[in-house]
Amino acid sequence: MKLLVITAIKEFKKDILLMLRKAEVKNFSFREVTGYRDSTQDAVASNWFASEMNESESILFYAFVKKENVDMFFNLVEVFNAEQHNASRVHIAVLNIENSNDAA
Repeated sequence: MKLLVITAIKEFKKDILLMLRKAEVKNFSFREVTGYRDSTQDAVASNWFASEMNESESILFYAFVKKENVDMFFNLVEVFNAEQHNASRVHIAVLNIENSNDAA
């Protein structure tokens, strides 16, 4: 069993839901969050408004998933991210679960 954590911009919500369905992830949790990006290291030319912290409407999914479903989801996200023509991507992390009371 793995813990799958997914973050992205809010606009990708429907895409992520579709990828979760294709990867047969049937149970998950979802939350709208505010994403922050520290832009203090950006050049002045690329940081037009000179704000140090940029906020974005983001989303967070997390689910306990079987390893084979995690691999399938990773493949779907890799294809999705390769097709994007902007700087935003779907970000995924997987954590090993050492112990769980889940019978799955």
